[in-house]
Amino acid sequence: MLVAADGGQVSALCLLDLSAAFDTVDHDLLTLRLERQFGLRGAVLQWFCSYLSNRTYTVVHGGGTSAVVSIPCSVPQGSVLGPQLFILYTADLEEHVAEHGVNYHIFADDTQLYVHCRHNDTASAVLRLENCFDDVSHWMSTVSN
Repeated sequence: MLVAADGGQVSALCLLDLSAAFDTVDHDLLTLRLERQFGLRGAVLQWFCSYLSNRTYTVVHGGGTSAVVSIPCSVPQGSVLGPQLFILYTADLEEHVAEHGVNYHIFADDTQLYVHCRHNDTASAVLRLENCFDDVSHWMSTVSN
């Protein structure tokens, strides 16, 4: 999306909804990041491991109950910690976006990638944004596999 701004400037914006990515968070990788990148150790790290492990769900409908299903990955959606853990899990995303000279804003699973430029630089700005999007897409597919 291109939006005209003051002084002959335009902005290009790419909105990413990563809500399904909450379901792909690898617990071992998240734990490793909490330890190595954010310095969590000991009882605090063990608390997060406990919070994430042995999670299950069932569905109750019309008086019937489904089988218990184990959840080997993901962060709990609807929890206070879920969005925070997801942001910590995707902290490396900042480096990939910065390499392209693209601005970004992240709130939980909603990510905005954007660039501002002069009207005559629109093509190169859009190309930067597209390349950044491709890099983010590739990064997300490797993180979640």
